[in-house]
Amino acid sequence: MAYILITAVVLFFLNIYTSSTLRSMIFGAQKQSLEDRAQLMMTALLQLDELSASKAESAINSLDDLSTTRTVVTDAGGMALYDSLVTGNAEGKLLLFPEIVTALEGKDIFYSRYADGAIESRAAVPLVKNGETLGAVYLMQYDTDQGALIAMLQTNVLRLSAALEVGVILISLAFSTAFSHRLRRILHSVRAMRDGDYSNKLKLRGSDELTQLGREFNDLAERLEASEQRRRQFVSDASHELKTPLASIKLLSDSILQNEMDMATQHEFIGDIGREADRLGRLTQKLLTLTKLDSAVEDEREMLDAAATVRKVMRMLKPLADLRGIRLESELADGCSIITVEDDLYQIIFNLIENAIKYNCENGWVGITLRRDGDEVVLTVADNGVGIPEESISHIFERFYRVDKARSRAAGGAGLGLSIVHDMVVRNYGTIDAAAREGGGTVFTVRFPLFAAEEDNA
Repeated sequence: MAYILITAVVLFFLNIYTSSTLRSMIFGAQKQSLEDRAQLMMTALLQLDELSASKAESAINSLDDLSTTRTVVTDAGGMALYDSLVTGNAEGKLLLFPEIVTALEGKDIFYSRYADGAIESRAAVPLVKNGETLGAVYLMQYDTDQGALIAMLQTNVLRLSAALEVGVILISLAFSTAFSHRLRRILHSVRAMRDGDYSNKLKLRGSDELTQLGREFNDLAERLEASEQRRRQFVSDASHELKTPLASIKLLSDSILQNEMDMATQHEFIGDIGREADRLGRLTQKLLTLTKLDSAVEDEREMLDAAATVRKVMRMLKPLADLRGIRLESELADGCSIITVEDDLYQIIFNLIENAIKYNCENGWVGITLRRDGDEVVLTVADNGVGIPEESISHIFERFYRVDKARSRAAGGAGLGLSIVHDMVVRNYGTIDAAAREGGGTVFTVRFPLFAAEEDNA
């Protein structure tokens, strides 16, 4: 409605401005015409040897095409020497029109007004010869033709303004109705999404701001729906994973309490309870780690030499590799500095190398390389184990996903390690992918932005 009112006001003032401009143009033409005629008469009268009634009439009659409504010539005292009117002729009478008085004071004057469909214009000029004012010339023009033109133009402008205002109002009402309808659809979808219905998508046509808002809303709804599905799947998988060791602990403890068994069997059952408790603790720790990552808490990042962290992890995992006869090989380049959280980088490298050892074959091999590739630091962890099926490659970073559930449980895995690694890599502005290795096994490739210390110092 505000737009309609503003448009109406603009059109109203436009009409006033147009009418005023037209009047000014016509009044200007009238002034120029009367002034030209007055100057012509003044020139003719000043050529007379004396200013008298007969000579003034003769001089004016000698001029062609004056076409004024009234022409008056006065002497220096304001006495009319010549008057072109037939009815109401003022010859021989004193005329003290304001215009004549002003002219006798030595000033030119012009006056014009529009009323009752006609333009009335008046002009007066002094007759000055040798510095002496001899009289004045007074002209009056009553023009109904120009007045009718102004009236017609004003009427047309008013009609056009009214038509434009009606058109603007109709278009604005149509636009407002369509806008309100589309906005109500958006609000309805927002309320539906608030109630948990993410399937209520918006279908808006066009390319205006509301359509863009609808597309952003649909994209947000899809993301929220996917996030909700992941949350439900996470809760379901977490409940299942936590239930299994708890059920085992309950079963083992009930067996000890309800059955008479020898000391060796009791020790075996208690050992199983301890292992299940350790497994439950590891699972809980990993869930806490994922919760920390999801909360997006920003730790203080620092510049780290990735090669030093890789060497530290290899020293920690070498006993595990030796226990299984796994050969660790590394090729670490210098100058691989990155900006990251130290604990995150350690856990990323630890999990990848530990998985390569745990899910490898006896007497297998694990190769770790660290190198610079343009503006990136590239870490690869490869093994020659059984590998990952091609159909599982795209799912291994999903939470609770396990390629071989039996093998994962035997190794103590819960399907969370690679998911944690993925989230940590992304959190530190990196990327990670997995691929099958030629000759068997798997290759994990992690890329981080390179931080060149010498460039920073410069």
